[in-house]
Order: sequence, then structure tokens, then C-alpha cells
Amino acid sequence: MNEIAAIVLAAGKGTRMKSALPKVLHRIAGRSMIGHVLDNLAALKVTKTAVVIAPGMGSVAKEVAPHAVAIQQEQLGTAHAAAAARDVIGRIDGTVLVLFGDSPFVTAETVGRMIARREAADHPAVVVLGMRPKDTNGYGRLITDAQGNLSAIVEHGDADEKQRAIGLCNSGVMAIDGAVLWDLIDAIGNTNAKREYYLTDIVGVARARGRNAVVVEAPADELIGINSRAELAAAEALCQQRLRERAFENGVTMTDPASVFLCADTKLGQDVTIGPNVVFGPGVSVADNVEILAFCHIEGAAIESGAIIGPFARLRSGSRIGVGAKIGNFVETKNTTLGKGAKANHLTYLGDTEVGAKSNIGAGTITCNYDGFLKEKTVIGDNAFIGSNSALVAPVTIGEGAMIAAGSVVTRDVEAHALSVARSPQVDKPGWSAKFRAAREAFKKSRG
Repeated sequence: MNEIAAIVLAAGKGTRMKSALPKVLHRIAGRSMIGHVLDNLAALKVTKTAVVIAPGMGSVAKEVAPHAVAIQQEQLGTAHAAAAARDVIGRIDGTVLVLFGDSPFVTAETVGRMIARREAADHPAVVVLGMRPKDTNGYGRLITDAQGNLSAIVEHGDADEKQRAIGLCNSGVMAIDGAVLWDLIDAIGNTNAKREYYLTDIVGVARARGRNAVVVEAPADELIGINSRAELAAAEALCQQRLRERAFENGVTMTDPASVFLCADTKLGQDVTIGPNVVFGPGVSVADNVEILAFCHIEGAAIESGAIIGPFARLRSGSRIGVGAKIGNFVETKNTTLGKGAKANHLTYLGDTEVGAKSNIGAGTITCNYDGFLKEKTVIGDNAFIGSNSALVAPVTIGEGAMIAAGSVVTRDVEAHALSVARSPQVDKPGWSAKFRAAREAFKKSRG
């Protein structure tokens, strides 16, 4: 296998996004556009990757680390941008891929086909990824000869009527012979209206030097670029549909799929059932036979087999829900582990908490984990019972099998199998309410 390198062009300002955030950092299914591009490359044996950015794009450099970045000091066209990666990529015996940071859906399978075609027996210098969109307006056309080889890329504005009738369009993605890449780029001129160096001209340069150029086709929806908020929303919808379809194929049931939003890294087991209006943030894994009821929001959480979540539950980062455990309506967890068969069924907040197996957390329970300065931990042993409307003030440990009386505010550890009652004693005054009402009525009449 020859060496493979990749140049990802990400220096565009994205002015149509109307955002202080660099365009390629806008997220689709919880992952940045540039993150999608790099993740799709991860399945390939890419030995060097250079992400080309503009000056001042430190946030992009941080996002793509540990991949190297190259700075395009001036924006003088796509060939000029690719040339900025020269010092990172160097001259290699193999293929250099050129992709775009705002085209997140080019799959590893498609790129693999491009590499295979580049390394075929006829050894073309350039492989261009083509598509056949329904609306070809604005796209450059790929002009092929009688043998099907690529003879030129003609921009839409420069194309004549016959050329505009061609349905095969340029995506901009290329695979180029690494041995001649920089020589070809150096030969690209800027004799055009914008005085820019266009990478599309590499086809003509290669052919003028006796090297061939060819086309590999991919579905148009795989090659969409994102330049505006509207296109970002359309890309999100497309990505969500793909993620849902993948979930169906893996044995997941969704009662209202259009209202379920997944992340690119969401992991769902078999026989998982998801109700309407469920949102998955980054970092969620769900084991087999889990039921997630309507209106739940889950991020950074692991849910083990047989658990039931919701409705109206929120699992935040660091939540670990054990086998057969239950998180009920209006329960929020954060950095909390719920043991096997444990239950928190109603109106509860569990933060920085460890709940033992088969323990029951009563309605309205709060683990008070923050004192305004530090976060502290609450530990609840196996088979414990926490009565309704209790507040457990961390750091505190409730022993195995212990019981906390309803309405208690627990501020110190409770030993195993003990009952803790931490509330004021009940005082009853017979006849008091009748006397109070009579007195109030008399006062009311006295005031007319």
C-alpha cells in the first residue's frame, strides 16, 4: 500500500454564516464539520494530515489536534491554500487527498474508491470526485473525452450552453499523485478575473504534461458543502435521517423518529425503544433492552441493559445507570452512578452521587452536592430507602439497608440498617384550626 496523506482546506471565513465562530466549527449531530471530515478519514491509513487554516483560527487548530495545521496567510484560491500544506505533507510516494472542512459527509468508502482508482494500473495523476446534483446551477462541469478520461473542469460561469447541459459536476475533492503534486500546483497560474490560483486548473496542467485525469462519482448528498445557516440546518436534517436509519438497521425502535435527535457518536444496542421527543447529546451509550420514554435529554451518559429512563428525565455528563435501574419523570442526574435495580422514580436531583443496588430514592430527594465553593459526594449503600422530600447534604454516606424518614435533612453519615429521622417533631393542637377560623371571621366582620 502506497503512502496516503490528506490536506483539509478550512481557511474560509464563512461570512454567510454571520458568526464569530469559524465555519468549520459549527456542529452537525453534535460534532463539528471539520470533526466529521477527520473522523471519516480515520478509517483510512492516512499517515499525514494537514488542516489549512487562516491566521487567527486558533480555535480550529485546537479542535483538530493532534493533526498538524498549516497557515494560509492570504486567501488566494484553492491551489494557494493546498500549497500552504507543502511543509507538512512534503513529497510522498503515494496519494495526497484534498478535501474541504465544510463538506462533512464524504465517506471513507468513497475516499477509498478514489485512492484505489489513483493507484490503478494506468496511474492517473489526478482523480476528481464528481456528482450529479438535481440542480447543477453554480457547479463546475467535468468534461470527459471519448475514453471517459477527464479533460477539463469548466466553471459554471465560463461554461457554454452545451457544457452547462452536462450533469456531471465537480465536488472539488481530489486524489493527486504525491510525487508530482507540488510540481503541478506550482505550474497553476492566476490569469483569471479574481487573480486567484484555482486547484481545478491542475487537471489541465497534468494533461499538458502527459498525465491522465479521471473521475470517480459519488451521490450528490454526500458531497454537499455548507455555507449558510439554512444549509447547516439542511445538513443537520440529512445527518439525523442517516443516523436514524442506521439505528433502525441495528435493532432500535423509535415511535416517532422525526422527533428523536441523535449525535454522531450515539451508541444504541439492540431492542432499544425510544419514545417521542428524545434528544441525545454527545457521549451517550445505551445497552440492549433499554426503554427511553418521551421528552428525555441525555448526554455524556452510559445506560446499561434493561434500564428504563423517563419520561421527562435528564441525564447529564458522568451519569451511569445500572442494569435494570429506573430513572423516572422529572429526575436529573449528574456525575452519578445508579446501581443494579436501583430506582429514582420522581422529581429528584442526584448530583455527584453513588446509589447502591436496589436502593429506592423517594420523590423530591435532593443530594446537596455544592456548598458554593466545592462539589462533594453522596454515597448511598445497597438496599437503602430514602424517604420523599429528603435532602442529603454532601459529603455524606448512607449505609447499606439504612432508611431515611421522609422530609429529613441529613448532614452526617447514617450507619447500615439504621433509621435516620432528621426533622422537627410533629406537634398537634386539638381544636386550634376551628378557633383560628372563628377569630378571623370575627375580625373580617369588624372591618365591615
